[in-house]
Amino acid sequence: MGSTRLPGKVLKDLSGQSMLARVVTRVRAAKLIDEVLVATTNLSDDDAIVSECHRCGVAVSRGDQEDVLDRYFRAAEPASADVIVRITADCPLIDSQVTDKTIRAFLEKKPDYASNVIVRTYPRGLDTEVMSLKALARAWTDARAAYQREHVTPYLLEHPSEFVLLSVTGDVDYSGHRWTVDTPEDFEFVRAVYDRLGPESSFSWRDVLDLLNRAPDLLELNRSVTQRPTH
Repeated sequence: MGSTRLPGKVLKDLSGQSMLARVVTRVRAAKLIDEVLVATTNLSDDDAIVSECHRCGVAVSRGDQEDVLDRYFRAAEPASADVIVRITADCPLIDSQVTDKTIRAFLEKKPDYASNVIVRTYPRGLDTEVMSLKALARAWTDARAAYQREHVTPYLLEHPSEFVLLSVTGDVDYSGHRWTVDTPEDFEFVRAVYDRLGPESSFSWRDVLDLLNRAPDLLELNRSVTQRPTH
């Protein structure tokens, strides 16, 4: 709830449901995910997120506000997860097929870490990271820099000699598209997408591309927004 550029963004209404509920629904559509769990903070402001998780019937774990890496590790252990899939709650256009593709590549190749963010070809907002519990535990133990703790996976990406990293890419480069929500302009964009494609959350990322081809003016809604660096 403490987002600096868009406070309370994960509970903002998106065509009749919270953005968090939209993300949960779309992630649950992934065939290769066994359980969805929301990892939020211990801050009282995030009690509202816990209430929303209960409403959605999704498991929730709470931990340190700044040390998100610790939050992930401590959520994975009681869930007995051997493979962890990281999705951020500000991506309400996350696509289950893209997520499944990334998980499938991980299961087939058996790296320590696989994602579609090492080399970006998908729109920002379809980000899926998959890692073994062993790799997550190693990062949890060894990562020291604040940004490595806050953003969970930089330690893995910055040590390619110590971890097997797998890049999952698409056939066409759509990385210039921005579909994540950090600012009011970003939220206006995804709300326009939901208004046009309907509130059922069943549309695919390619449906969004088709919409933008038909209505390129929507791209102007958040064109000026820049992505914040991780450090």
